[in-house]
Parts: sequence; structure tokens; C-alpha cells
Amino acid sequence: MKSTARVVVIGGGVVGVSTLYHLAKMGWSDCILIERKELTSGSTWHAAGLLPLFNLSYSVGKIHQYSVDFYPTLEAETELSVGFSNVSNIRLARTQDRFDEYKYYAGVAETIGVEVNFLTPDQVKEVWPLCNVDGVIGAIQHPADGYIQPADLTQALAKGARQRGAKIQRNTTVTGITQQPGGEWVVHTECNGELGEITCEHVVSCTGNFARQTGRMVGLDVPVIPVEHQYIVTDQHPAIMERRAAGLPEMGVLRESDSSWYMREEAGGLLLGPYEIGAPACYVDGPAANSEYELFPDALDRLMPYIETAIARVPAFGEVGVKKVYNGAIAYTPDGSPIVGPAWDKKNFWLNEGHSFGITAAGGAGWQLAHWIVEGEPSIDMMGVDPRRFGDYAGEGYLTAKNEEAYAKVFAVHYPDEEREAARPLRQTPCYSRMKDLGAVFGSVFGWERPNWFAPKGYELSDADLDRPDVLLNHNHPDVPGAPIREKWSFRRSNYFEHVGAECRHVTEKVGLQDMSAFAKCRISGPGAEEWLGGLLTNAVPKKIGRVTLSYLLTKNGGVRAEFTVYKTGPQDYYLVSAGAYERHDQDYLKKALPTDGSVTFERLTTAMGVLVLAGPRSRDVLAKLTRADLSNEAFPWLTGQKVSIGAAPVDALRVNFIGELGWEIHHPIEMQNYIFDAIMAAGAEFDIKPFGIRAMTLMAMEKSYKLIPRELSIEYNAYESGLDRFISLKKPGFHGKDALLAGKDAGLANQLVTMEVLGVTDADARGSEAVYLGDELVGRATSGGYGWRVGKSLALAMVRPDLSAVGTELEIAILGQRYTAVVIADSPFDPENTALRG
Repeated sequence: MKSTARVVVIGGGVVGVSTLYHLAKMGWSDCILIERKELTSGSTWHAAGLLPLFNLSYSVGKIHQYSVDFYPTLEAETELSVGFSNVSNIRLARTQDRFDEYKYYAGVAETIGVEVNFLTPDQVKEVWPLCNVDGVIGAIQHPADGYIQPADLTQALAKGARQRGAKIQRNTTVTGITQQPGGEWVVHTECNGELGEITCEHVVSCTGNFARQTGRMVGLDVPVIPVEHQYIVTDQHPAIMERRAAGLPEMGVLRESDSSWYMREEAGGLLLGPYEIGAPACYVDGPAANSEYELFPDALDRLMPYIETAIARVPAFGEVGVKKVYNGAIAYTPDGSPIVGPAWDKKNFWLNEGHSFGITAAGGAGWQLAHWIVEGEPSIDMMGVDPRRFGDYAGEGYLTAKNEEAYAKVFAVHYPDEEREAARPLRQTPCYSRMKDLGAVFGSVFGWERPNWFAPKGYELSDADLDRPDVLLNHNHPDVPGAPIREKWSFRRSNYFEHVGAECRHVTEKVGLQDMSAFAKCRISGPGAEEWLGGLLTNAVPKKIGRVTLSYLLTKNGGVRAEFTVYKTGPQDYYLVSAGAYERHDQDYLKKALPTDGSVTFERLTTAMGVLVLAGPRSRDVLAKLTRADLSNEAFPWLTGQKVSIGAAPVDALRVNFIGELGWEIHHPIEMQNYIFDAIMAAGAEFDIKPFGIRAMTLMAMEKSYKLIPRELSIEYNAYESGLDRFISLKKPGFHGKDALLAGKDAGLANQLVTMEVLGVTDADARGSEAVYLGDELVGRATSGGYGWRVGKSLALAMVRPDLSAVGTELEIAILGQRYTAVVIADSPFDPENTALRG
């Protein structure tokens, strides 16, 4: 066996072999894959081989799209069949919410280039004659979809990798992984009692059910725990055999989403795979050392409600016997999407794990990870699958609860405002109970509880308000034990629409208080801090103590990776604030970029510091009652911060916010939060102070054309395309990504971010990912959308062709399948002169 390699890939399932193949395809042939048993012997061998293109995540959608396009090409390259059956996929809808989901998804699919057709019930019957279409209101079909033979696919990838010079070592166990002082990795192995070592530059973990065990070898708590999944294969059915004898095409993969199952033909019979409530997590401590081709005992009792709906939909399924039940492990993460990318805190250690749809994702995940390793960046926005989207809060208990939930909700309607309930409330700020008493309806970000909006006292929804359809999957609201139901999820304007509007109006007319303690916070200090930040971020580093700037970390290609508020708190001392959802992601890039000479130090402050946002025209009046600091514009201008006291509590008050009103972010020691909260609420009583939530903040930010990662800001968009001109200082000697940024601008930008007013909307605003058209030509995609309460308009932010970015340009946007006129308007439709901010 080799003793050195450029890359060692651990794990010989389809994901690992695809990673090896794509590394070799990109010219890195000095790579070796280590597999403890035989290829496919973990989860790949028992997978049903489905290739679903349907996914509301941009990252996952692009990964799946690549795989489905790529797999058929392997046969020509390797002369091995991959068993690809391009039979299409039909997803049924029995409810209006489900059909809205399909309409929304069709917009996502349009923008990434995936073909989707809508079918009537009669058309479903034509392509799936054994299907009873009673109660079906419509369906979607992916013509490019189908299924594949997982073992055949893996062997073809393996042959392709070997043909390009890569090596595969089977029946070899990885016993340890260590990193040398110089950064290289040593992978320790055992094969037939013989010990070995491979020294390499990169390690890629593709170990499936063993992901957590592999992670522990290098000190990582990998957020993956498998869940049991069963599928049933029947005996042959005469009707299917007759179709085959007559030369009729195989029927497509059928999915009744509202009953949580998929079905396809299999060897003249049928294969049914439900995603049931109650499927348990498994291999929590990892499989046994000798685990190979392992299945669990079947548990058909869990599947009975789903089997009954399957027989009602396809009576033929109930007319034949059961041939085989497969119950195997599928790797899961808390949100159901895989983790693909760099591990946190470890240089050149990569994760390609947590694949609940591993056959579909393997090709695309290997493709993008190879780009990331070889070129230093992926070629598409991978934020939706980045391993660092979870934090250290995601321990074993959290993962067990969330992964079981993610499995049970594979077919749930993916409402854009859905907030799942498992493992909550986990991370609570001190004022959580106070906000709850004031009517907060909470969401969760990075494990933190955060108020989404506030319900009036005594407000709750009845069963009639919820209007749940009579289907297995009819959960359309948050279900918090001991709390009334106050929210109904929807793709349209729902019950909280007016309440969020009231919060927006109250803040702009009076004063509001918001808890934003989930912000990621850190301190950068040391004798080299200013120079280091200046060479890393786009904007000029604040020179004067108390100055605040907004700055960006770019990719080497000039795309936007992260956004930071930079506040200078002392000589060579800076306080950085970034999005709470991306704490581990953003801070990992900072830490990995630190100079090795110790001239700059990083200190994580997220859980040490709380943030309360006081905003609105009366915010100065409220704060003036609590501090002796001079709050006038002259003494405390916009984009500055000061150390002040609120009563007895020392705080840093920053005159910034994300809603475009007069106000302050009050950063404080988190143990003092309730003292400060109570003082502000008491002082604000005479000004009718009220709390407001994240949904009001987001809508007000949109009225200012403010930008969010990964919507308007993405590694795929040049920072100039995102309209960040005023945050890019070209006077500096340089910053990370500057050359590529300017080269892209000089070559001509492909997109331009615009603000649009959407006309004629009555019940469904844009939300992001909708297609934008000029006539019948696709010319862009929405990045955000909603109703602007201060301007009284339905708005959308969108990336469009630059020649269509002029104010007054009339385009169209498709919202839930309906076209609306969308007129490009000037940015910041609310208070374009920033009069309120500077007030």
C-alpha cells in the first residue's frame, strides 16, 4: 500500500468513490481511497437507488441536478452499466398547500435549469395506469428523474477513478488520524493484522454510518446520526408483467407526498418506501467493527398507516405478497441535508457525510468537494450543505431528536415559515422568558430561540382557523407543549401578516426593542490586528476608536463569503459582529486566516455578550432616561459606538441597525441582560415601547434594500453584482479577492441586484428564488421578497441581467405559478436619504 498521497479518502460507499473519481478527473491522481470492507458494504448496497431532483435548497438542488446529468455519461466512459432507468418521477398533490409547494418549487427549478411539468389527474392516470387518482388535485413530473443501481454506479465510478490513476485499498481499517506540526496528516491503518501509515496533504471523511467515529479520531463532533429506513418489495404482479410482455414503458417513480411514501416498479413487482413517524436513530455510537451488509429486523407495524394509503392509491400493491423487507441505516443531519465541505478548526480535513439521499447527491457532492479541494473554492454556493452550519450545541441528544424529526418530515410540506419543534427550546437568552410573556412566537437559529413575531395577549387559532386537510401529513403550525397555537404556516400571507405589519408600523412611528443576542461576536486584537483586517476585508478598517464600518470577506474569485460589522474598541482592538446562523462558518474562516506569528488573536464572545436593539424615532428619548451620555447627532453620530452605562450596567452602544430607523444596538455582558431589558422597558413605557421580532426586521431591511447571506450575497455573485460598491475600499493596498473582483468587473458583470415593486399582489408575496422574466425569457431570479409596510408595496430583491437594471424597467415575476408585473425601482424605497437613521 502507498505510504504517501496527496489525498486520502476514507470510505468506499458511493459518496467516497465519487469523491475519489472527481479528484482524479480534476488531475489529482495521487489519491487513495481506504475502505474497511468491500465497496458499497455500508449503506449504499441496500439503497433504493432513487434520483429525486425535487429539493427546495439551492445547494442540494444543484448537486442533485449534476448527478442526474452526470451518471448516464459514466457508461460511455467506463463501459460499465450504471443501471440508470430514466422512467421520470411523479409527485402527487392532494391539498392546496402541497400544490403551492410544488408551484414554489417550480420557480426554484426554473432558475437552476431543472425541467418540471405539471400534470392533471387524468394525465397522472395516463402515465401511471395502476394509480387511483381519486382525491388528487394535480402533480408534478421530472422527465429527467428515475432510479439507478447503486452498486453498479459505485463500480463504474471506481473504474473511472482507477483509469485516471487513483488507487483503492479495500479490507483496510483506518485506526487513527493524526496531524503533524507542519500540517500534513498521517492516516494509520490495519490490513490483515499489518499496520500501515499514509502521509497526506488532505483527508476526506466519507464514512457514512461511521462518521461520528471518524470525527472523534481528530476531535470533531460530527453532526450525523443515522435513522432506520424500511422499504418493502412485493412479489410480481400480473398487470405489471402484462405491461412488460406488451413492451409498454416502465411506470415512473410515484410519490404520494401527503402520505409520506414513494413507490416504483421492481422486478415485475412494486417497491414501497414510507418515511414514517417513529423511525428510531441507530448506530448512535457507530456500527460494530465487523459490520458489513447489515440490516435491522423489520418493523412493519410502524408502516401500517402508510401501507394502507398506498393500497388505496395503488390497489395492485395490496394484491400480491411481500417478497422482502429491507430495514437499513440512512445517515441524517438535523436539517436533512448533507454536510459537504471543510471541517471547522481543522486545516485540510474535509467532510462528505450525512447523505440521506446519498445516491442522488453522490455525484454532485464529489464534484463540488473536488473543486473545493483542488481550486480552493466550490463553483456553486454550498452554504446549504456547509458542515459549519451547525455548532457545538449539536451534541448526541440534539442530533437524535432532530435527525428523527428530519426523517419523519422528508415528505412534509416545506413551508417557508416552518419552525420545527424537536430539541427546543435549547439555547435561551436571559430575556427569553420576558419575551415569551410579551407574546413572542419563537423561531430557532443556530440553536438559539429568537422571537419571530409577537401575538396579542390571549390570541390563539382554532381548529377551524387551521383547517387541516384529511391526509397523513397535515401539520401546518408550530406545536409547542403547553402553549396555544398562534401561527399557521403558508406559502401565502398567513394569520401573522397583519401582526408583523403592526410591529413594523409601531417601530417606525414610536419605538421597539428586539433581542438579537444570537449574533456571532468575536474580538480581534494584537499588534498586527489592523493590518491583518485591512488585508482580509473589503472596507477600510476603522482608524478612530469608536468608529463602526460594514465590511466583507470575499472568496479568492471575488464572491461574497461573509459580512462583518467592525467596531474599533481600542488600539489594535476590534469587535466583530456577523450573522448568528453562520457563526461557526464565519469565525472558522477568520481563525484559519490568522497569522502564524501570534501577532493577532481571536476571542469568541457570542455567548458572553448579549445584544438588544432599541429602534424607532423615540429611541433617543428612551435611552436618554437611562444614561448620562450625550446622544445628540453631534456627540454620537451614525456609524459610531461608545462605552456608556445603562443604569449600573456597562454597555457598548452602537448607532447601527438593520431596519433603517434611528436606533442603537446595545451590546452588553449577557449576565446583565435582564437588568438592562427591564430598565429599557420601564423607561420606554411612556413612549409606548413594544417588542418586535425577526420577521418585522427582515421586511424593514428589505425596504432599505439591505442584503443577506446567502441570498443577495453569495460566492456565485461578484461583490459589485451585489451592489456593495460603497463597502469596497480601493485605496487600500489590497484585500483578499481584490484582483479577481476587479477582473470580473472589467470583464463585464453577468448580474445586477435590483429592487422591484411587484404589482397586483393580493395574497402571496415573493419570498426568494422566484423566476424573473422578460416576456418568455428567463432573465433573473428573486433573492428576497415580502410586503413593505412602511411603503405600502409588495417588494422583491432580484438578480437580473445588467441591461435590465435601470429604474422603470418592467419585468415579470412568477409567484406560485402566476405572473405579476415587477417594476425596477430605486434602491431603498423607504427613506432613501437615510433621514431616519441619521435623525
